[in-house]
Amino acid sequence: MYHPELFVIRHGQTEWNVARRHQGRLDSPLTAQGRKQAGDIGVTLHRLLAGRDDVRAYSSPQGRALETAALALEPLGWSVQRDARLCEIAFGAWEGLTQDEINARWPALASLAEVDPISWHFTSPGGETYLDLARRVDAFLSQLAGPAVIFTHGILSRVLRARWLGLNEHDMLGLPGGQGIIFHLSAEGGHQVIEK
Repeated sequence: MYHPELFVIRHGQTEWNVARRHQGRLDSPLTAQGRKQAGDIGVTLHRLLAGRDDVRAYSSPQGRALETAALALEPLGWSVQRDARLCEIAFGAWEGLTQDEINARWPALASLAEVDPISWHFTSPGGETYLDLARRVDAFLSQLAGPAVIFTHGILSRVLRARWLGLNEHDMLGLPGGQGIIFHLSAEGGHQVIEK
């Protein structure tokens, strides 16, 4: 299935990223490093997209993604449309916890995290499954009318890029991740990583 050109961006570093806490639907503010990452992305986006009037910007409504979007889009003078389908995976009972805290409370799942880290992310009590995220992503992609810049989150970014590329949940483990990076998906170039 054809999907429009995408520029996918994970939010900048947050205080809970530094503390290694699972955020999910909870939020924590960007760090100084996270704000710098967003600003650097803005410079790169301006270089890549200035003068293009066919591109729209979308963001998860979560604070860390919106703040990243505001800082990154400032050089272009673009506004961003919020879309709840771009929210991070809901981690249920794991939200706000570190990996050590999760392992202590759910020891049976600790080995799964080592053997199959992708599947592990979709086993949190009261959280979302891969199918939940795939449905959200597919609904979003099916309604895109043209190229888009998307501000989202770590897990959602991987699922979004995997669905665009036609990869399954296990193959998406091979996709690169990280903050301060733009993932460019296009019919001509496939999946490319753009750094400043």
